[in-house]
Amino acid sequence: MHRRDFIAGLGSVVAWPVVARAQQAALPVVGYVSAGTVDTGSPSVAAFRAGLKETGYVEGQNVSVEYYWLEGRFDRIPALMAELVRRHVAVIVPSGTVAGALAAKAATTTIPIVFGVNDNPVRLGLVASLARPGGNLTGTNFFSQEAVPKRLGLLHELVPKVNRMAMLVNPSNLVASETAVREAQNAARVIGLSIDILKASTSRQIDEVLATMAREQIGALLIAGDSYFSSRSVQLATLGARHGIATSSNNRRFVQVGGLMSYGPDIPESSRQNGVYTGRILKGAMPADLPVVQSTKFQLIINAQTARALGIEVPATLLAQADEVIE
Repeated sequence: MHRRDFIAGLGSVVAWPVVARAQQAALPVVGYVSAGTVDTGSPSVAAFRAGLKETGYVEGQNVSVEYYWLEGRFDRIPALMAELVRRHVAVIVPSGTVAGALAAKAATTTIPIVFGVNDNPVRLGLVASLARPGGNLTGTNFFSQEAVPKRLGLLHELVPKVNRMAMLVNPSNLVASETAVREAQNAARVIGLSIDILKASTSRQIDEVLATMAREQIGALLIAGDSYFSSRSVQLATLGARHGIATSSNNRRFVQVGGLMSYGPDIPESSRQNGVYTGRILKGAMPADLPVVQSTKFQLIINAQTARALGIEVPATLLAQADEVIE
């Protein structure tokens, strides 16, 4: 099967990769797979390029990076990974997606894989241990799932009178969604909250979920850590403001574009580290010898302008905890 035929067979979900075609044959090729929508200018992509540059690799000069955007369609991942393996790319980088990392591991035991996941990679079966990964995988763990109870608690502190909240998960991203739901439900029981689990895996479904929340007067939304949701930050922030819903994400970018609050790790920093590891592997390092890097810094970001627009008075205790307050 020709590569163009393969991409066409995937449909419009996997966007044609952005590459310097004339240089492909001479340069090592990195397959960068994101669950989000096409955005080669995103902070995570910029950070990945910066990490590559730290190790002496500049995209288009001595390395070719092909970007694949899944638009939230996780069902396309196994076929895409199989194609990358067939083409013998130098490194596979499933960025911010557990499903991508698991599919890449299932597809090859020889091509190096540099993952970014939001759950414990040992528990997921990706690596033997954090210090000595073994096999052909290494990468970063940015702990978004472990932060779910803390995020729920912070959102409750911000809107204490809201006793019915919802959590938005991506049903296509099954493994990550199940973990996030379990963490949120356990935390909600401790706080004494009622939490509805709502699902969306397309832009239209996101519209429908927020409209449903408005009709049913569900006043707050916890957005599960998911690469597709991160790529829809503007949509989610806009709809939250339009429907008067207090929203919380794990992604700083969400607050920068008008979302109410975020609490989570520095995801671009994890992406930069993956760029560094990719460069080191291109120079001959073995993934088995590169320890999994774990996020150590979590940031609370609050958009004060959005809070005022929603009629929310941010408690002084939260303002004191915030790493950044956007005015």
